[in-house]
Amino acid sequence: MDIERVLSLSARQALRAEFRFSQEAPLAVSVEFLVPGGTRVLWRIGRDLLRQGLRRASGFGDVRMWPSQSGEPATAWLQLTARDTAALFEIPVRPLAEWLERTYELVPAGRELATIDWDVTSEDLLRSPEAQSE
Repeated sequence: MDIERVLSLSARQALRAEFRFSQEAPLAVSVEFLVPGGTRVLWRIGRDLLRQGLRRASGFGDVRMWPSQSGEPATAWLQLTARDTAALFEIPVRPLAEWLERTYELVPAGRELATIDWDVTSEDLLRSPEAQSE
């Protein structure tokens, strides 16, 4: 998806963002930001946070998203913060909303944890540190 990074009031940088979803880890979406001639940056963002952020302010801390108040086509703001650095992106709503809806068709809301074997997971969590290192 083509998005823009807001550098200042008058400067923007066009870049590509690749959104990925895995049914094995359905609570989060991986987003890889591809800076032209630069590096790739990978973030994992809550799927529900993205969905909610298309309609209203969502998230706190390192990841926040909210709809823009004007403009056509509709866009949303995504702010990512790491340590003392922050980046603000403007994302087109329609393609992201359509992509997210397909993820919810694969794994409906509220069913993200349905395939977890809680007995095995609990056993792994309760295992002593000594047993884990053996």
